[in-house]
Parts: sequence; structure tokens; C-alpha cells
Amino acid sequence: MPVTITVRAVPDAVRDTLAARAALAGQSLQEYLSAQLVALAEKPSPIEALARARLRARSYPPLTEAELFDALDADRR
Repeated sequence: MPVTITVRAVPDAVRDTLAARAALAGQSLQEYLSAQLVALAEKPSPIEALARARLRARSYPPLTEAELFDALDADRR
């Protein structure tokens, strides 16, 4: 079920910029902000992205430096 979130003390200039962006998108300010919050929540934070990358890296086979450079050179050919 959707919830209501209240954000206090938003500067007038910020509110005006967001309202203008909402208008350009053909949305109300509420629709625009809701969509932006969904997009923000779907994108991992830098810390989450790093944690995921480290977790995936554990399953990669170990490579020597020479093997890595050979693979990079093969991509350039």
C-alpha cells in the first residue's frame, strides 16, 4: 500500500525547479516526485553497487597478470 511522505523545509527555488520539471513532463509535482523516488530506489547506491561487484568477483576464476594482459591484447586485435 502506498504511503505518504512529507518533506519539510524545501527551499522555494528547489520547489519551483521541481514544479517546472514536472510541468515539462506533463505531470503534477506529486506524480513527478513519486516517479523520481521510484527511480532513485531502483538504482543501487555506490556502496551497494560496490558490495555487489565484490560479491560477484568472488566467483570469478583467478587470473594471473599475464593472462589478464593476454586477454586485453586479444580484444584489441
